[in-house]
Amino acid sequence: MRIGTRGSALALAQSEHVRASLPGAPRDHRLVVIKTTGDLQPNASLSRIGGKGVFTKEIEEALLRNEIDLAVHSLKDLPTEERPGLMLGALLTREDPRDALVSRDGLPFERMRSGTTIGTSSLRRRSQVLAHRPDLRVEDMRGNVPTRLARLEDGRLDAIIVAAAGLIRLKLIDRATQIMEETVMLPAPGQGVLAIQIRAGDDAASAAIARLSDARATAEATAERALLEGLGGGCLVPVGARARAGEGSLELSAYVGHPDGRPSLRMNASGPIGKPADLGRSLAAAMIAQGARSILDEVRSMERFP
Repeated sequence: MRIGTRGSALALAQSEHVRASLPGAPRDHRLVVIKTTGDLQPNASLSRIGGKGVFTKEIEEALLRNEIDLAVHSLKDLPTEERPGLMLGALLTREDPRDALVSRDGLPFERMRSGTTIGTSSLRRRSQVLAHRPDLRVEDMRGNVPTRLARLEDGRLDAIIVAAAGLIRLKLIDRATQIMEETVMLPAPGQGVLAIQIRAGDDAASAAIARLSDARATAEATAERALLEGLGGGCLVPVGARARAGEGSLELSAYVGHPDGRPSLRMNASGPIGKPADLGRSLAAAMIAQGARSILDEVRSMERFP
């Protein structure tokens, strides 16, 4: 199998995990590194690059051209609209979906000094930081995980927030000062889930990855992505979501906020585990009724932020 992947340390670690999990020996499969729009503009703000699929489009195009047999994505980077000719073949067991704070002085979020500077490229993280701590400063920061850690170490920032799953997969979780509680910061929809994308109708690829799919991760991610789609959001809007699969049921929490932290809206809902998309869509509708659409419309109207 030819496995399409981005070339960052994290993307390669994730794709190596998939390669080792495929039938046969790992040497029977090879990684094909593909640069995406997000990779080609490493210093530009994601909100300024704009558009959907900044980390996935070129990989999807290679899959459609039959240059690769499957693609490995961080699900949170993948647009909710399925690209014609492609399909999600498997969602793997979820790693910790929460965000992690790494601070130079070792202080947790609640005890950070007023004026502390936190780096993140995510409007979702920015919004929730400022919703809880408007006295902190948030600066836009791009780059892969090692680059972000290096910027923290050289003193340009006091702290950074990254996905805990990325630190875990890179064996860097010991660098985390604190795993952010979801009462403070909800993760991106699908965060912590690896997605394997294949061509529709490719029976060989489908069979090769069938046993890798995880039912719990699939139910949770389906609810979260249905919520995002129902809100009309994309990968870059300040929307957080976390579904938790229980015995026959799903609990879904969601957040929508302005990048300044206000206004913001947080709501919860529950439903049967067998209908995760219905749960996501119904919670999205409830949030729109409470003002979520106006918040997101204002965010989308901005040419760039900050």
